[in-house]
Amino acid sequence: MTVNHLDTTRHPIADDSYVAACRDRFDRDGALVLRGFATDAAIARVVARSLPREADAFYADKTHNVYLTDPDPELGSHHPYNRQVVSTKGLIADDEVPADSPLREIYDDMSFRSFLCSVLGIEEVHPYADELSSVNVHFAAAGMELGWHFDNSSFAVTMLLQAPEGGGHFEFVSAVRDADNDDMAFERVGKILDGSEAVERLEFEPGDLVLFRGRNAMHRVTPTVGDTTRILVVFAFNDRPGVALSESALETFYGRRS
Repeated sequence: MTVNHLDTTRHPIADDSYVAACRDRFDRDGALVLRGFATDAAIARVVARSLPREADAFYADKTHNVYLTDPDPELGSHHPYNRQVVSTKGLIADDEVPADSPLREIYDDMSFRSFLCSVLGIEEVHPYADELSSVNVHFAAAGMELGWHFDNSSFAVTMLLQAPEGGGHFEFVSAVRDADNDDMAFERVGKILDGSEAVERLEFEPGDLVLFRGRNAMHRVTPTVGDTTRILVVFAFNDRPGVALSESALETFYGRRS
């Protein structure tokens, strides 16, 4: 039972008043950190299984703009739309996560999914239709980072599994753009890339569940420092069934299409 992997005394995810308080915080801040959501035993088990597979992960080292789109040749290379940042990470895909992993059991648990729906304010959550995208374990060894970007999805659900000795900080700036109204916020994006605007830092530890709205908030993860790899799990959901990444996206993120 998934309840063995979650601290449901600290986080009574079936309690209406607790769920309402979480939703209020998430609606207000655009981010929610639930401390010690998973048990120490579950995290230790996942890390022990994940570390031996670090060398076998698929490693992507690429540049991209903050909008995660192709460059616009009509704009100069120094335009905020075309400026490139670096993202590097290793990744274990969904089909490589063991069936008896606590991560799999948490992801599949209907009480957890119901909790997410209530906090996110949506009717349903569904796994990806492809075999690679739903549960992913990310590795960031020394020097690896996630460059500034906006998410394409309206929400992200993650959990840190192992903290590095240094670096690996999640930094963000809220309400930079308005994607629904095609406001690209070029001037402000440029200032953030130049380091001339103050940023916030979201602090969390292994076992903390993090919900974040990153579609309009620009965010990054700073380079890992030291010999301890930063390990994170991404629980990827959609608010409608049958959604799969394109074959080109699968090739880019996983190095394969199935």
